Amino acid sequence: MTDMLTPVLSANWADDRPWKLTNYERLGGYQGLRKALTMEPDAIIGEVKDSGLRGRGGAGFPTGMKWSFVPQDNPNPKYLVVNADESEPGTCKDIPLMMANPHVLVEGVAISSFAIRSNFAFIYVRGEVLHVIRRLQQAVREAYSAGYLGKNILGTGYDLEVVVHAGAGAYICGEETALLDSLEGRRGQPRLRPPFPAVAGLYASPTVVNNVESIASVPGIIAKGASWFASMGTEKSKGHGIFSLSGHVANPGQFEAPMGITLRQLIELAGGMRDGHELKFFTPGGSSTQILTKDSLDMPLDFDSVAAAGSLLGTRALQIFDETTSVVRTTLRWVEFYKHESCGKCTPCREGNWWLVQMLRKFEAGQAQEGDIEKMLDVADNIGGRSFCALADGAVACVTSAVKEFRSEFEAGYHTPAWELFPYGKSALFGAKQAGGHA
Repeated sequence: MTDMLTPVLSANWADDRPWKLTNYERLGGYQGLRKALTMEPDAIIGEVKDSGLRGRGGAGFPTGMKWSFVPQDNPNPKYLVVNADESEPGTCKDIPLMMANPHVLVEGVAISSFAIRSNFAFIYVRGEVLHVIRRLQQAVREAYSAGYLGKNILGTGYDLEVVVHAGAGAYICGEETALLDSLEGRRGQPRLRPPFPAVAGLYASPTVVNNVESIASVPGIIAKGASWFASMGTEKSKGHGIFSLSGHVANPGQFEAPMGITLRQLIELAGGMRDGHELKFFTPGGSSTQILTKDSLDMPLDFDSVAAAGSLLGTRALQIFDETTSVVRTTLRWVEFYKHESCGKCTPCREGNWWLVQMLRKFEAGQAQEGDIEKMLDVADNIGGRSFCALADGAVACVTSAVKEFRSEFEAGYHTPAWELFPYGKSALFGAKQAGGHA
């Protein structure tokens, strides 16, 4: 089954100290940068466009097109900001990438900055992952010492300053405009758009904000060519991507595969579902995407196929749940997270998520009343699409899709606690034997 994998960003993860500059260079590291510095910036953007690379942070917007939006006639400095504030529940691809292979990100930053004619770049990392921050800082120092960053890079006359910035630990700062506010020293809250960051972003100057994996994919595209990258994946979702499998599979972890691989194939690569159990539902892109059921096991995991199924590919955070799991309890835990992480700027999000939690707790305890499902869906309808950012939409997505797929479990909440229908010890990943479930 290993032929389904395309290890590119993760190819050296198992090597001895892959994060060291010498080991990265031994595998062809920084050859993409050397080639890029001989090209015109517009040619680099064209190459990335031709590759079909779409943003790996959730939205799937074409990366090269995003770069081309930067107005070059603007006299203000241009900025590149890497969104490394990975905090979507279930998403765990960027942190291991930065730990094992930080130089591929640093090289991607240098190439991308040159392409958009930027001399300043920031890598905004979630503050709790101190080990990642230290590793990135060391990689940046090595790159400066080797002449890949700083003044007159490789004798070409191009200057680039790179700063690794530690955030304060807020889910909302994963939203690009809230991240920019945080980077400027203000409270992380989403901005009203337009203007978009490409026109007025960091310090009111043209700014490109990209995900870690998006930028890390650039060196391979430049070094090996757009056609190499486009030869993988599907017609509209080109290239490779890191898929994160967590939950009720035998061997959870990261699997780098062509876009369009199916969940059935990924579960096989992960050793199958845990013994004696079968898939009940899953998230294709983290908890802020609509849940899907085993009917979608053979659906290609690409942007368009998942959208056609009524969900979003998002960050490819595949949370896998078997038949022992209470949908009511799972949805409650997700919405509790969104209630806690709401920045409070928008009333529908701030108040609405609080009310959703109260109602879901009643369903979990078997204390809901007839008509509460419709009331909960009405509250959700008044939250979605009425906030500055997509946090509220994500909270609504998990609620509405859970009711759509498993309405009977919510109806059972009129009379029976969820923990009686689905004893929580049986769905636990740890200590399941003691709780009477399966290991």
